[in-house]
Amino acid sequence: MSDSSSQNPTNQNPGTPNVMPTAEALAAAAAAMGTDTQAQQAPVSQDPLADAQAELANIKAQNATLADQYLRAQADVQNARRRADEEISKARKFAVEGFADSLLPVLDSLEAGLAIQSATPDQIREGAEATLRQLKSALERNKVLEINPAAGTKFDPHHHQAISVVPAEQEANTVVTVLQKGYLIADRVLRPALVTVTAPK
Repeated sequence: MSDSSSQNPTNQNPGTPNVMPTAEALAAAAAAMGTDTQAQQAPVSQDPLADAQAELANIKAQNATLADQYLRAQADVQNARRRADEEISKARKFAVEGFADSLLPVLDSLEAGLAIQSATPDQIREGAEATLRQLKSALERNKVLEINPAAGTKFDPHHHQAISVVPAEQEANTVVTVLQKGYLIADRVLRPALVTVTAPK
């Protein structure tokens, strides 16, 4: 009597594993791998319209922020310009007030001199000279300076105005006499000095 195990080659020891996988096992493994791959992929939105609306809302919010920043910047510029205009206006006002204040002592001296009925010529001259010194001091404090070139000074068309050309024993195109003083205010010519100059030789 032959052994039944030798007649049925598939009937092996149950303790020994089958090394050849079945088709069902391969299909199950492939399905499991596919599931893992899908789980690792980023989720895709199922509503494109909602995504577009969300993006539009985000852009509108950014636009509103930029518009607010622009309006604030414009307001800052306008405020700075207004403050600058106010400062310039105040500076001009105070400059005039300061100049007027420096002239008040001159006015006081003139009125005091005219109030003296029995002043002698010497007293009148002395008072006039004192008043002139006050006036010059007031002008200098406000940066008003004389243009009074000495004889022989080179003629400067920026500071001098020639009235006539006269013969003189000095270098040509130089100042001979000053007919009327000129004045500068803060290095700007307020009035040129009226002068005569020597004729070219």
